[in-house]
Amino acid sequence: MSDTPNLRDAALAYHEFPKPGKLEIRATKPMANGRDLARAYSPGVAEACLEIKDDPANAARYTARGNLVAVVSNGSAVLGLGNIGALASKPVMEGKAVLFKKFASIDCFDIEVNESDPEKLADIVCALEPTFGAINLEDIKAPDCFIVERLCRERMNIPVFHDDQHGTAIVVGAAAKNALHVAGKTFEDIKIVSTGGGAAGIACLNMLLKLGVKRENIWLCDIHGLVYEGRAEDMNPAKAAFAQPTDKRTLDDVIDDADLFLGLSGPGVLKPEHVARMTKQPIIFALANPNPEILPDDARSVAPDAIIATGRSDFPNQVNNVLCFPFIFRGALDVGATTINDEMQLACIDGIAALARATTSAEAAAAYQGEQLTFGADYLIPKPFDPRLVGVVSSAVARAAMETGVAQRPIADLEAYKTSLDGSVFKSALLMRPVFEAARAKARRIVFAEGEDERVLRAAQAMVEETTERPILIGRPEVIEARIARAGLTIRIGDTVDLVNPENDPRYRDYWGTYHELMCRRGVSPDIARAIMRTNSTAIGAVMVHRDEADSLICGTFGEFRWHLNYVTQVLGRESYNPVGALSMMILEDGPLFVADTQVHLHPEPDQIAEIAVGAARHVRRFGIEPQIAFCSQSQFGNQGDGSGWRLREAIRMLDAQGHDFCYEGEMNIDTALDPDLRNRLFPGNRMQGAANVLVFAHADAASGVRNILKMKGGGLEVGPILMGMGNRAHIVSPSITARGLLNMSAVAGTPVAHYG
Repeated sequence: MSDTPNLRDAALAYHEFPKPGKLEIRATKPMANGRDLARAYSPGVAEACLEIKDDPANAARYTARGNLVAVVSNGSAVLGLGNIGALASKPVMEGKAVLFKKFASIDCFDIEVNESDPEKLADIVCALEPTFGAINLEDIKAPDCFIVERLCRERMNIPVFHDDQHGTAIVVGAAAKNALHVAGKTFEDIKIVSTGGGAAGIACLNMLLKLGVKRENIWLCDIHGLVYEGRAEDMNPAKAAFAQPTDKRTLDDVIDDADLFLGLSGPGVLKPEHVARMTKQPIIFALANPNPEILPDDARSVAPDAIIATGRSDFPNQVNNVLCFPFIFRGALDVGATTINDEMQLACIDGIAALARATTSAEAAAAYQGEQLTFGADYLIPKPFDPRLVGVVSSAVARAAMETGVAQRPIADLEAYKTSLDGSVFKSALLMRPVFEAARAKARRIVFAEGEDERVLRAAQAMVEETTERPILIGRPEVIEARIARAGLTIRIGDTVDLVNPENDPRYRDYWGTYHELMCRRGVSPDIARAIMRTNSTAIGAVMVHRDEADSLICGTFGEFRWHLNYVTQVLGRESYNPVGALSMMILEDGPLFVADTQVHLHPEPDQIAEIAVGAARHVRRFGIEPQIAFCSQSQFGNQGDGSGWRLREAIRMLDAQGHDFCYEGEMNIDTALDPDLRNRLFPGNRMQGAANVLVFAHADAASGVRNILKMKGGGLEVGPILMGMGNRAHIVSPSITARGLLNMSAVAGTPVAHYG
């Protein structure tokens, strides 16, 4: 229980408002008319029933069972609260269900059962098999949990996983693997002293055995002291497996020269004097919650080099089961696994551990601002909000299930499967795939005007890892290098990225000379040109593209769009290049929606609107989407003579005269554009089929307003703005862009303009 009144009040309010609890059920199919009812229920539902009767595997095709997990508990061992009973455990189980959905898109029912007899509880769980694709046992006391899981696994043909045992063991295994990596030790050589003989403690020790620890090097203590051969008090077979043939009896007797302390017991069990007797650079996993076996500061007071993990989020290296259970179930469900075996659990460990050693994701860094997320003693395992977990871990689990023969629905292309998992987290991933593939066809040099921005640095890291593009950063080298180190990135100036230093670059004379040559008849003197090339990174980047030292410029992570546009147009808006509009792709739950012109023309004339539509159609096709362009206005198919309607009608007339191979229609209201039935009722025979996927406006205020509403209230993710008409030589992003957004824009910029016409 929290001892902080404000946290207690906030937590209770969180659970009560705006509606009680943390879950609700939503339909995934329409139920709007009699036809829907006839398909969803009688008589149409009988067809699905008969298909499943003929082949039980069809349940995964016609019902939600293949993506449905039960979290089952009797509330006999709730973390930090003890035996509080089934009903009182319900908030915890609801929370577990929410985590399944949040982190792995798995549907989940929480089931709290008033049954203390483990065999009867197993009977109840086994009877649930027709409903669920997998079972997550939770907060059942030891040794009952061992009995329930064993019986369920023997009798059920779906995965049964006691998370308090195996989930904790998997995350401990990953943390231990990386801690030993940091300390330069191996599983085979270490001595482990553990406190806590419950389900989690025993499972962790069994997992460490599978990772290579020798049984004779494990010393297990519980509330009664050391587990030794011949001890009768409070013993069970699981605990007895770690009994040592010794006359030692206490933690104090066995702590000398321990490499790893594993605590799953209670507060204050490990004393600083114990830590002082462990080996050099001891590894301490003090996982009791809410108060650990020893506080990190107390351990470091006698062992400054100690590598420490706890179960708390306010200390580094939180051992949190959420790093495991959503992703191991995701992989198991997707291949129709009949069980979760050792190989799948070891694959989960390897995936989690490898992610921590890799460069930290920009999304995780954004979620944990202010924390140092660089692999080492204080960063042994990834953070739960690292979006790469589902792709890396779930695909590794699926592979292990297939290789060990427990997968009933093997996946033919695991790489495509991983990509789809990434797409479920990175909303832009699947839509951006054609652009990334086109960008990989030719290595292009992308210059970032704001090269000191951490988002830019993380995007550059991702570019180096995921594309063939070469990032060029404009900024001070000492600032960039310090921020690269702070963020734990591996990019290096001169090796993987190039640098332009505005304060001291050997090309400075060439750059200001070029700028002066371009602008000398537009009021720019040599002194002004020199000053701009020292202070204006957007102008520097544009000059680099003009001089063919870079292929495209990305700017705008701070500052106003039109300020950047001024310098981009000055330098690059020549010959056939002219900014015709800004196009934003808004990725929504039901697909993408493009909006233009959000930035360039405040009040475009008809010919400019026509250019915007042509540019939008060309760019939309880059994403593998056939454009359906709606010209949006308060006017509806000519029912208003003034306002923006006449300009849109004139633009349509111009497009008709030119002849184009994309669909466009208007002018119309936004709801008419997005609702084909409404549009057909108002204007039968219109030339657009289905909902519009591109909205073109006659005023930037309207376009920008729609874009921002979709982003802030509609949950839309923006790719863009894409600066149309500039031959892909420059793009001006918005200050709210993320590192992932910058990576997406680098792929847009990385596609040669000839590729898409």
